[in-house]
Amino acid sequence: MGGDYDGALVVRVHARAVDGAATDETLDAVADAFGLSRSMVELVHGRRSRAKILEVTGDEAALGRRLVELRAQVQ
Repeated sequence: MGGDYDGALVVRVHARAVDGAATDETLDAVADAFGLSRSMVELVHGRRSRAKILEVTGDEAALGRRLVELRAQVQ
């Protein structure tokens, strides 16, 4: 993870934004960071944008705790 910006989790990837490679790497990174399978992370909006909205499926309480942990790691 790359940090927190205005309430949003920042994800940094190395893939170039060509043919969806950066988006795919972002989804993989989020799934990995939350300990989820890739199928539990879905792009909702922003396929061609730097800003993306993702939907993460799972136990809301556990996901919320993990989000707090990730934000604390980058501060």
